[in-house]
Amino acid sequence: MTSIDYAVAGMTCEHCARAVTEELSALDGVTAVTIELVAGGVSTVTVTSAAPLSGPDVAAALDEAGSYTLA
Repeated sequence: MTSIDYAVAGMTCEHCARAVTEELSALDGVTAVTIELVAGGVSTVTVTSAAPLSGPDVAAALDEAGSYTLA
């Protein structure tokens, strides 16, 4: 298991956090997603997975969730 923190910009509310959690959870091997929401700022998203995820996969999932970006 690996756990990686990502700095994510663009989330403003719990709805944003749920959308990001849903998309990241759909990636292969992801077992948990936790978010420390900083509304309108840079939030910390912790992803636990069986193996390290690729940066492009994480960026694509964030974009699919609602145009959020890695900061």
